[in-house]
Amino acid sequence: MDTISNSQPSQNVIKEVSFREALKTWTKIGCLSFGGSAAQIALMHSVFVEEKKWLTEQQYLNALSFCMLLPGPEAMQLATYSGWRLHGTIGGLAAGLLFVLPGAFIVLVLSIIYSMFGKVPYIEAIFFGVKAAVLVIIIEALLRIAKRALKQKRHWFMAVLSFVAIFFFNLPFPLIIFFATLTGYLMTDRNLKSDDTALPNISVYQTFTTIGKWIVTWSIPMTAVMVAFGPNHLLTELSWFFTKLAFVTFGGAYAVLAYMGQDVVELRGWLEASQMLDGLGLAETTPGPLILVTQFVGFLSAYQHAVGPPLVMGVMGTFIALWATFAPCFLFIFVGAPYIEWIIAQPRLKGALAAVIAAVVGVIMNLSIWFALHVFFTKVSKLEVGPLTLWSPDITTLDFQVVLLAVLSAFLLLHRHWPISATLSAIALVSLGMKISGF
Repeated sequence: MDTISNSQPSQNVIKEVSFREALKTWTKIGCLSFGGSAAQIALMHSVFVEEKKWLTEQQYLNALSFCMLLPGPEAMQLATYSGWRLHGTIGGLAAGLLFVLPGAFIVLVLSIIYSMFGKVPYIEAIFFGVKAAVLVIIIEALLRIAKRALKQKRHWFMAVLSFVAIFFFNLPFPLIIFFATLTGYLMTDRNLKSDDTALPNISVYQTFTTIGKWIVTWSIPMTAVMVAFGPNHLLTELSWFFTKLAFVTFGGAYAVLAYMGQDVVELRGWLEASQMLDGLGLAETTPGPLILVTQFVGFLSAYQHAVGPPLVMGVMGTFIALWATFAPCFLFIFVGAPYIEWIIAQPRLKGALAAVIAAVVGVIMNLSIWFALHVFFTKVSKLEVGPLTLWSPDITTLDFQVVLLAVLSAFLLLHRHWPISATLSAIALVSLGMKISGF
């Protein structure tokens, strides 16, 4: 599957594109992909479909639907698919890597600065404002996804059920996704006809060969970490944690954060809730997929807790998080790309996807409330009553400065419709001004 002709009918190729031209375009997109997955998907549509005409409208929508069915960052996977369409595996690798690497480099630099200078009062003031703005950004994402996903009564029921399961009963995110997938698949009318006109032009042998190659590629660094540091070292724990994350987190970066946030903060104690919000703030203000927040978590967890030189451990945590997060994305795309038209034509698979996205709405609702409690109140108690988990904030610890900044963020983002980067910058400056003025 080294060229597109190995697995796609020739009539589906829109035009001949030189690898050099494609490389320039992918680099440009990687450097300009601010604003989250919605903005990134819109940018790629503008470039790939309208400007360059590398994909037809239908091919682009089919690829987007397929990427939404996968765990991981759909925008990065969509970029990888576009590269694969043009130049096979090497094109997919180039497009996917260039979508990630500019933002990953910036997040690494900012993570180092944060870990070394985060306690400087003025820098703390900036991140204080960022926390309030990020909370509103999460709520805005919740509203946007809910509007798209909750189109039927059963989808509303699925969203409520997933919220109750994770917020009150602390059920594992992968389990919720599994049951949502199964329920959506089984509840879709089996008598609906599939469109079998787009059959994949690839052999089963080629598919399994691609799977084997990428499993080996993924496993070599992960195994090397375990051999070098031992099974109980934090870097080994990080490698398996982020690998599991990559395979079970459907619904984009906010779903990842919902699963990762409480696990990393509450169960493992690697980070504090405020640090998780800071990490999302960094990812929101840099190019590349928002899932780069995993890189920040990997760096800071290793920097603070791994046995070894902190900065070296932090950088290694970064690379482990990046590899475990993005290597499976290439596996998913290179294996699934030849089958996209066929998969999208299967009604029951589409039903499973709709149920998963509905469940993700409930998970993000859980994330919104959990973060709101930890942002607005300086003291929050966790109560466990049998299988129930309850959160109880101390009302006397309500931070009115955070409330004020959150209200301002909501005004700019939801009412004035400012871009995310502009909103974050403005709130950070207001927070800094409040610190300087002694407000």
